[in-house]
Amino acid sequence: MDRANHMQSGEETFVLFGASLTRLNDAAVRAMFRVRQRVVQSVVLLSVLVLLLWLSAFLYGSFYYSYMPLVAYSVPVHYYYRTDCDSPKSFRCLYPVANVSLMKNNMPVLTFGQAYQMTLQLDMPDSETNQELGMFMIRTTCFSRDGGQVATSARSARQLPSATSSRFSMLRYQSNLLRTMSTLLFFPVFLGGVVEQKQVLAVELFSEYTDDPYSPSATAVIEILSSKVQIYSSQLYIHAYFTGVRYLLFNFPVLSAGVGVFSNFIFLSVFLVFGYMRLLLDRPEQAQMNAAVRLGNGDNNNTPT
Repeated sequence: MDRANHMQSGEETFVLFGASLTRLNDAAVRAMFRVRQRVVQSVVLLSVLVLLLWLSAFLYGSFYYSYMPLVAYSVPVHYYYRTDCDSPKSFRCLYPVANVSLMKNNMPVLTFGQAYQMTLQLDMPDSETNQELGMFMIRTTCFSRDGGQVATSARSARQLPSATSSRFSMLRYQSNLLRTMSTLLFFPVFLGGVVEQKQVLAVELFSEYTDDPYSPSATAVIEILSSKVQIYSSQLYIHAYFTGVRYLLFNFPVLSAGVGVFSNFIFLSVFLVFGYMRLLLDRPEQAQMNAAVRLGNGDNNNTPT
């Protein structure tokens, strides 16, 4: 009798232990399922956030590179003398002239509606000829691809009008004694070719040049109206003068990028949330329509013939 009771109590303990293990296993499975579900949701949410952030940055970058024009452009200027004159002594053949291309990769350098500042830099030897040259004019004419004249500019190398004042650009005067002392002082440097006896002259050709959208500039013809001018080298610099939104984008790039990417991110997030809510709202209506269709099919099947 005692042995039977002992066996029965052992079986009950084994059953209780098995039931406890089963409940523990079910709890562990449910916990693992919840953890796996949370991990999957976190990965999906993180992937969506990264995708939205990358898409926002891509949209801002596309807008920036399509909206912002070329900030600065420089090109060397090579002068020559005309040979298509009626007489070699004609004034047209006495002046050095240069054709400068305003195209880069077969595309216009200047953007429509953008103001540019064009400056011509002249490296001139500090010679007696240039010192005695006095004031000379620099004439610049812009032409389109079809050869039509777009704009023209004539500037004095001594007096250049600006928005606030008149600027004088000319070789700085040096007396003979000062030039002799400077030559003797820097004689080793001059002899080694490290430094040249020259002066750099900057002439503003256009202060706010805006290209014509119907006839974009393709070539600039620069003519120096002097037959005695001596030039080592020359460079044309074009700088964009930004205002409004372009000014903010160029001078505050980090802040502009942050605001632009954040705005795109908020817009895409709102659009995604509204799309997801629309999908959730359409599900009950679709379920009701399916239930109504199934109910109608069941009624038709139960109708006696």
